This record gives sequence, C-alpha cells and structure tokens, in this order.
Amino acid sequence: MTDEKILTFVVPAYNMQGYVKRCVRTLLSPEHLDDIEVIVVDDGSTDSTLEVAQALEAQYPDVVRAIHQENKGHGGAVNTGIANARGMYIKIVDADDWIGAEALEEVLTVLRAQKDSDDPLDMIVTNYVYDKVGKRHKHVVDYKNVMEPDKRIGWDDLGRFGIAQYLLMHSITFRTQVVRDSGMKLPEHTFYVDFIYAYVPFPWVKSIMYIDTPLYHYFIGREGQSVQTDVMIRRVDQLYRVNNCMLEATPEPDEVPRGLYRYMIHFLSIETSITSVFLILSRKRENYARQKELWARIDKYSPIIGHDARRQIPAMAINMPGPQGRWCVRVGYKVADQIMGFN
Repeated sequence: MTDEKILTFVVPAYNMQGYVKRCVRTLLSPEHLDDIEVIVVDDGSTDSTLEVAQALEAQYPDVVRAIHQENKGHGGAVNTGIANARGMYIKIVDADDWIGAEALEEVLTVLRAQKDSDDPLDMIVTNYVYDKVGKRHKHVVDYKNVMEPDKRIGWDDLGRFGIAQYLLMHSITFRTQVVRDSGMKLPEHTFYVDFIYAYVPFPWVKSIMYIDTPLYHYFIGREGQSVQTDVMIRRVDQLYRVNNCMLEATPEPDEVPRGLYRYMIHFLSIETSITSVFLILSRKRENYARQKELWARIDKYSPIIGHDARRQIPAMAINMPGPQGRWCVRVGYKVADQIMGFN
C-alpha cells in the first residue's frame, strides 16, 4: 500500500449503525484501493456506529480509519475529516447515503490523472440521485445545461443555472488544499451546513471539470431525517444561521470572476428563499416577520448583493406580499415536493 492518497472520503456518522457499513462498502468498490482512504468520523454516537467503523478499519487497515470524537454535529464531524484527510481530493459522503460503483471508477480515472499535473483541477462536479424510499422514478440532478462534460473550465465558462438548480455537497469533489486555503470552518451543532460547504470555498476554485455521471445517491426516507418538512420547520433557526454564514462569505462583484459572482448570488438567493419557505410553512406570525427581516439583513450587509439577490426569480416568488403570497408559496412547495421527491 502507498501513503499517496488521491481521494479521501469523509463519512460523518452519528447513530448510523444500520447504515454506515452499506455506505463504506460502496466506497470500497474500486478494483484498486491503494490510493483511496475512507475516514469515518463517529460523532459521539450512542449506538454501535463506532464499533462498526472499527470493524471496517480492522478489515481494511490501510484504507479505512475510524475516528471517534465527542458530539459536535455534522459540521464538527466534517471539520475533523478535513483536518485528517491525506488525499489530494476530498469527498463528503453522509453515512446513510452511498456512491455508485461505475461512476466512482469514472471519477477516479480523472482524479488519478491530476496526480502529476502542475496545475491540477480544483473541483470536480458530478450528478446526484434523489433515492427516495418507495419512489419508483429516482430523480437525477445533472448539470448538462450548465457545463460541457469532460472539459476543464472556469467560472466564466458556466452557462445559466436553472431557477432551482445549484451545486450541493453531493455533487462536489474538492481538491483538499482548496478547502484548507479557504479557511472554512463549519459551525458545530448545526444542521444544513452542506450549504456552507458548497459555497465558502468557491472563490479559491479556479478550475472545474464536470463528469456527467450519477456518483452520489442521496437516501431519503429515514425517520427523523433532517430534510423532512416537519423537521426543517422545527430547525428553521439553523437554516437562518447557515444563511448568515453564506452571506458573510459572499464577495462583492468586483472581487471574483463575473461567472462566480453570478452563481453565488443565485445560490444565496435560493438558500434565502428556502429559509423563507420554512418560515412561511410554520404558519407562525412571528416567523412571517422574520422572513422579511431575513431579506432586510442582506440589504444592510451589502446594498449591491441585496439588490442582485432580490432580482433572482426565487426571491421574487417568495416575496409576494400578504396571505395570498404565502398561500402560493405553500402550494408551490407541495407541488415541487411531489415532482422532485426531496422530502
């Protein structure tokens, strides 16, 4: 075995004894494992997650590492994985999700070609699948309308993202040094930090390649999952906190390439709209006021960013006034959920 790892998978795991083995097995599917490592970060689980991870480490001692820490939440577990990663590239895979074997081989071919490059790719983008329990048709999120596959590109080469289309943790593989150079530290004991992970490092990304393959399978259907509608309503304060982290990482238009600024405003507007949706779905009068405050805070932070974020279609839709506007938001969310199956 070699210590030169091309790819580190970080698997944050809290009380995932029934899922973590399935996840890790998919990460071990490649024919050659000598340049891959899997770091399972047990985040203070109270079940046997750590024991399962340690058993996998014993079985694959040069590939799998089990790290135990006191509970710090998803963000704290990802931070630990980043700090301990030895791979040139890094991919976060939640313990209840998994990776497609054929797609992984495609990605590894590209990553291994970067090993001896003087100017390696900073970010790989791949497709992901909403793997919802009981849903026959699995919705695949791809980026063919935005990026030409298998070509090295920069931010100014991107096409226009769709109204509700954006890059998520599931679709991104970063060069590890890019993440470290960005100085990103995810907030602890906070859900939905994957929005931050797929946002803060972007000004440090100079080169991108899109591989049109369904790498990540996003499992939906576990009881108590953080993306269930009722759970997101209860945790809307955490969406609010994530939004603030993203806002503080948003550059002014003259600080980054035009294509990057355009995309970051697009994504900021979407995340702010998502937070607004769950404030509205709560049906609490005080949250209706908070929804207005959310957008006012962006205006105060930067009038330019506020102006540009409000001009995005999701922002205009979410800010329709009065009870009729809130009714449209609730109906629109229900229809989108039926079509996409994201909750």
